[in-house]
Amino acid sequence: MTGLSIALYQPDIAGNTGTILRLAACLGLSVELIEPAGFDASDRNLRRAGMDYLEIAPLTRHLSWSHFEDWRKASGRRLVLASTRAADPYTKYTYRPDDILLFGRESAGVPETVHESADARVLIPMVEGARSINVALSAAMIAGEALRQSKWHSSIKL
Repeated sequence: MTGLSIALYQPDIAGNTGTILRLAACLGLSVELIEPAGFDASDRNLRRAGMDYLEIAPLTRHLSWSHFEDWRKASGRRLVLASTRAADPYTKYTYRPDDILLFGRESAGVPETVHESADARVLIPMVEGARSINVALSAAMIAGEALRQSKWHSSIKL
């Protein structure tokens, strides 16, 4: 599937992954799950977290970061990393309709090698002293902006 994707790097919490799968299903996005996950990522567990939305959310599992990167590079798609270490606000970035929005582990983000692989890094500005926003909410905010910039797409009726 081509189009905007949300990629989850070794997610820790099944509920967040299920919420993101539901978001993706409702907005016509695909999800790339980069394993290993910090929970049993069996279809049964994801079904419980994502309810019946798993039937319509295109989900691709990647066995490792290197497998994901090989696939991404072969597809020629850009990788946009959401990071608290980024300098540029997510609303100032110009998204493409086929970007891959990458979100790190809830417990640790992404390692430096993954950070360096990103074509761009974006930040959700927060009040001083706040550490981070829930990964599912972050995915919704950034995906919403990327979709807004690309004028959504033809499969969604406005």
